[in-house]
Amino acid sequence: QVQLVESGGGLVQAGGSLRLSCAASGGTFSRYAMGWFRQAPGKEREFVARISWAGTITDYGDSAKGRFTISRDNAKNTVYLQSNSLKPEDTAVYYCAASSRVTTTPHSAHSAAWYDYWGQGTQVTVSS
Repeated sequence: QVQLVESGGGLVQAGGSLRLSCAASGGTFSRYAMGWFRQAPGKEREFVARISWAGTITDYGDSAKGRFTISRDNAKNTVYLQSNSLKPEDTAVYYCAASSRVTTTPHSAHSAAWYDYWGQGTQVTVSS
């Protein structure tokens, strides 16, 4: 059983940056691909980014491309999401997730169902 705890959310002005962290425990972190999702009020959970277990493969949702960067430190059992040029529409609860599955299609990892474990989320609010 893997436990995930996100941190680093908060209130930021448009154009600002935040670095979200997700600390994992209870499993072998380097065996899991990791992802970030977000969910705004009244909206479905949205894929933001994912990174392979070794950190060699990353991909991003359309809203994150060019502004967000996912990375991981397997020695610290932590995955990060560097979020730059934030916009009010980035306001959401951000969740990290872990998956032990193998991707079978290019977008397998974009689905919430592909992930086995989830954190409790961290709120990001971007003011205009």
